[in-house]
Amino acid sequence: MSEVREKSKKYNLHSWSAQKALKPAVITKAQGIFFWDDEGNKYYDMSAQLVNSNLGHGNKALINAIKDQADKLPFIGPAYAIDVRADAAEAIVNFAGPAFKGGKVFFTNAGAEANENALKIAKQYTGRWKFLSMYNSYHGSSFGASELTGEPRRFTSEPGVPGFYHFDGPYPYRAPAQVTFKDEADMTKYYLDRLEESMVREGTELIAAVFVETVVGSNGVLVPPKGYLPGVKKLCDKYGILLVCDEVMAGFYRTGTKFAFQQFGVKPDMVTFAKGSTCGYVPLGGVIVKKEIAKHFDNNKMWNGLTYSAHPMGCACCVAAIAEYERLDIEGNVAKIGKVLAEELDGLAEKHPCIGEARHIGLFAQIELVKDRATREPLSVPDTVKAVGMLKSAGFATYNNLNGIMVAPPLIITEKELREGIAILDKVLGEVDKW
Repeated sequence: MSEVREKSKKYNLHSWSAQKALKPAVITKAQGIFFWDDEGNKYYDMSAQLVNSNLGHGNKALINAIKDQADKLPFIGPAYAIDVRADAAEAIVNFAGPAFKGGKVFFTNAGAEANENALKIAKQYTGRWKFLSMYNSYHGSSFGASELTGEPRRFTSEPGVPGFYHFDGPYPYRAPAQVTFKDEADMTKYYLDRLEESMVREGTELIAAVFVETVVGSNGVLVPPKGYLPGVKKLCDKYGILLVCDEVMAGFYRTGTKFAFQQFGVKPDMVTFAKGSTCGYVPLGGVIVKKEIAKHFDNNKMWNGLTYSAHPMGCACCVAAIAEYERLDIEGNVAKIGKVLAEELDGLAEKHPCIGEARHIGLFAQIELVKDRATREPLSVPDTVKAVGMLKSAGFATYNNLNGIMVAPPLIITEKELREGIAILDKVLGEVDKW
């Protein structure tokens, strides 16, 4: 299969990589939480690809839904009403629960597009043009989504679209050295104060929306402290600003509930989603808007449109996925196996000096690697990449962002499979401890 690799390198530009040194594995099959390469090597998919393969590989219900829709009507433009398009929108609004009763969905093709269109909707609804988002955030790599993004992947899009500003969201492990927290309430107050300072400095009357990843994903799996998200919403309401929860990664039971916001006592004005809506089987994303925003567009033209918005095969897959989450009791499995993951990672954090902190919620986790636990000096990015390579060679497939390693397996994973995968991680971390 080396010819496949060579052809791929010759014609494909691979994401986030210098191309010359790449040696991508040639994948030949996948099933459940596993996939195999052309040399017969088996991998535990411990990041659910890009935290999107929630229902694992080879789910027949999703595959058959796509096949059936392809036979029935593979495509019709978004201006037309069709059964599966209406069914998918209804399913998503119901999935979002009481907070979005009377709301609507604008479908996109992916998470970045979902955030791009949420930006446009917020501008049209409020008449304002500024946006705030966290420094430790990733919202996508298209132009507007890149500007929302706070971490270094935004740099190649700068100078960019005007109106994007960032603030320090909760990341207590990396709080300034002079900052100490008496308790969780003190932590919440500190970070809410930072946000309100940014709002005031940027002109509250100019800010259309605050975007937050409900649980920050690639930049650390940062779980907000108690009261933080309700506090953000209170500040937004105080100044007439919309709150948009980016649940592209955290949605669809990844954290334990249908959407993550449902367990934090907050009702956002919009929610963006993608990955878990189809589990990667076909592209789909979207923006859910509350009732008031939906009504605004009853008599005001919505200036948003995509050729493949609400693609029939994507919608069919989404309807099937939502049914599968219920049939397989994914909520119950995440509750059960999430406890095992927490137990395993907390144990590794006690055992391995190279782990600065292990953070987790549901089946969504990240370990932050450090060179020195006392000083919290991060492990270098090249060394973290090396560790990820060692994990992959041992059969534990995942990825890193800076010095963090993602642990977010498919939500169908069993306790046995999880413990087997973590045993590989344990062994490799033993080597990293020596660096």
